Amino acid sequence: MSNTTTETEQPPAPDESAAERLSTAPVESDGPTGIGAFGWARWMWRQLTSMRVALILLFLLSLAAIPGSLIPQYQNGQGQLKVEAWKAQHGTVAPIYEKLQLFDVYSSVWFSAIYILLFVSLAGCIVPRTWQFVGVLRSQPPAAPRNLTRMPVHAVWRTEADADTVNAAAHRLLRKRGFRANLSGGAVAAEKGYLREVGNLLFHLSLFALLGGFAWASLASGTGGKLMVAGEGYSNTITQLDDFNGTRFYGSQDLDPFYLKLDGFTSSFQTKGDQIGAARQFTANVEYYEGSDESKLKKSTIEVNHPLEIGGSKVYLIGHGYAPVITVRNGKGDVVYQGAVPFLPQDANLTSTGVVKVSDYGTGPDGIRTQMGFSGFFLPTAPLSFEGTGPVSLFPGDAAPELVLNAFAGDLGTDSGLPQNVYQLNTRKLTQLTQDSQPAKARLKPGQGWTLPDGYGSVTFEGYKQWASFNVSHRPGNAIALTGAVLAILGLIGSLFIQRRRIWVRAVALPGGGTQVELAGLARSESAKIAEELAELAVDLQDDAPAAEEEDDAPASEADDAPASEEDDGEAACAAAAREPAAPHDPEAEASAPAVPADQNSKE
Repeated sequence: MSNTTTETEQPPAPDESAAERLSTAPVESDGPTGIGAFGWARWMWRQLTSMRVALILLFLLSLAAIPGSLIPQYQNGQGQLKVEAWKAQHGTVAPIYEKLQLFDVYSSVWFSAIYILLFVSLAGCIVPRTWQFVGVLRSQPPAAPRNLTRMPVHAVWRTEADADTVNAAAHRLLRKRGFRANLSGGAVAAEKGYLREVGNLLFHLSLFALLGGFAWASLASGTGGKLMVAGEGYSNTITQLDDFNGTRFYGSQDLDPFYLKLDGFTSSFQTKGDQIGAARQFTANVEYYEGSDESKLKKSTIEVNHPLEIGGSKVYLIGHGYAPVITVRNGKGDVVYQGAVPFLPQDANLTSTGVVKVSDYGTGPDGIRTQMGFSGFFLPTAPLSFEGTGPVSLFPGDAAPELVLNAFAGDLGTDSGLPQNVYQLNTRKLTQLTQDSQPAKARLKPGQGWTLPDGYGSVTFEGYKQWASFNVSHRPGNAIALTGAVLAILGLIGSLFIQRRRIWVRAVALPGGGTQVELAGLARSESAKIAEELAELAVDLQDDAPAAEEEDDAPASEADDAPASEEDDGEAACAAAAREPAAPHDPEAEASAPAVPADQNSKE
């Protein structure tokens, strides 16, 4: 019968000090140490670099980002228009939001303060932790404790092999299994799972990179908005952009020089089924060239989530709609206005509203200089009747386009020099034209005209074009932030699934002859993996240190007297190693552990 034995001891009290010392976490005290301001400063620094404070800061950062997704921001595409429209609808709380910087969340003082503190917290943890980990890598695995049989997982058997041979075989097997092993003092000390701490450090460094990319983007990014009707183009300068939002290190003088033209826009929608009207294709066909060399003209397409990269900027497609082509003639028959006017969509069926401002109309029928204004709706698919519904479109595609207009005469206010919204008509100094004692209005199909009442001329709906709006974004920190996010996930996976563990093997020559082989294992966290590895090592070690046979003094059955096979010895050793009692308190084992205590609140 094999003399492989397993000892199971119940500890008087749980003691995880040996396991905790497999960590390189910095030390944290429970309160201020020292005397005076220096002691308080040291305590506050340790609190700032602790795990719980870092988690609180991360939570506050995610909480602070919520207003940025719910409230229009100046930094987004068409942000200025959206913010102004929101302010007009919420006049009571708008001044309060302005003072709290809720329209510019990501550049606000309070948001910056949160991620700066998070920067400091991560730096205060990463630097000492990395230095400690480098020290662990440069040192040898801790020497074997004196009493291996008191370790949480252990196995013992007697063999006739030489002690030095057994130790050398164990050293070879452990190195083969990827352990960092050291043979000295008649015992083998091995350690594995350093990638756990590498994953931990990678996670922290990646968070640092993520915040760094975000900070860089906040300081050196800029966005501009441009709406173009098919056939129009623009140069990327501040004078030709509809709006621009810069940052501290990126202004209008830093715009990437290029020319962009919208050749045409293709849109398609589902025409039947439950999802009728759902968008199926939005494609902007464009021409562009970088710098000022027109000979380098290129063609490309821009789709939703597929931007065009020109230089250091990306051009995103963010919206589209229809632009009726309108011709206005005065009472003398002279053309006073002609062009495509973008109308802004109001619903999913692209019911669009817009205005036409004719500042150079000339003199009216009464001989007084006047101006004309038109407001109305463009309906891509108009119903037969507006009764009960009003002017609404039934489908976003241009199946039955119609233009509905109202006419006004008077003062548009454009001569005052004050900026105006090109998509709104201020009727405060305008008078709506009437016909048969009713407000003058008309429903026009492409090619139809409307003779204005009172001799004010005519309006012709020539046709329509499609327009597209673009967001020109320069954000240099996006690549860094994305890389940091991916590496953070990889580091987190490594820190969660890789087990830090140690194995010791000692072969000691017995006074009466033979050798006693002792194996023990210790894991950083509770896991069956260390028991499995120890059992496999014990089985593999049977080739060089087979368990010796031992006869019992007491009578035994014939089956008991039969010699144990090598396979039986291996199974016995495997069964011995697989048992994993709770770890007892062992001063000798603690003495062999690293001298760096653990910090339960560190970022591990």
